[in-house]
Amino acid sequence: MIRVFLVDDHTVLRQGLRLILQEADDMEVVGEAGTGEAALKRIPAVQPDVVLLDVNLPDMSGVDVARALHDLLPNVRVVMLTVSDRHQDLIAAVHAGVRGYILKSASSDEVIHAIREVMQGGAVLPPRLTAHLIDAFVQPPDPLNTLTERELQVLRLITHGLGNKEIAVQLGISEHTVKTHVRNILSKLNAKSRAEAAAYAVKRGLVEEG
Repeated sequence: MIRVFLVDDHTVLRQGLRLILQEADDMEVVGEAGTGEAALKRIPAVQPDVVLLDVNLPDMSGVDVARALHDLLPNVRVVMLTVSDRHQDLIAAVHAGVRGYILKSASSDEVIHAIREVMQGGAVLPPRLTAHLIDAFVQPPDPLNTLTERELQVLRLITHGLGNKEIAVQLGISEHTVKTHVRNILSKLNAKSRAEAAAYAVKRGLVEEG
């Protein structure tokens, strides 16, 4: 029996996924969470085989959750279920150890197939995004493309001079989560300080100077 954990902030979607997986005779839902922090607390306790994870969560990026899970439970397979067809999100997800990336427009059969495929050691990726993934490994990645959408939001606010507390209020997330995003941004951009990261963002045209 494949043990599946659901992570999505939309209760109705989680309920729908639960119903879909109940139709499969080789799967069971062993838990669910609506935020990244709740997922990271609950998943180690139930030890699922597969985590179905949304890329956009209210408190943190699904990519950050996937990265944390890869460190905590390297044998857990993560399938990203998302509305985002941005190739940057796909590339970030793969770097975080995600084995499957399917869009929320996928059919119930495609969701079940993805779970079975990653359990057998395979990978599932949207065909139209696969070329972008190949390009990312053939040529050096653009550091900005490694940032998640939430990290880009935080970087823009840093560039506008906001501190962690102000960013937390602006985005409706905790200050601790903001600190995590800032740490990831500095690491991905190889920047030594917030000022250096902000200067890089301005230089690359992410925000307008002044």
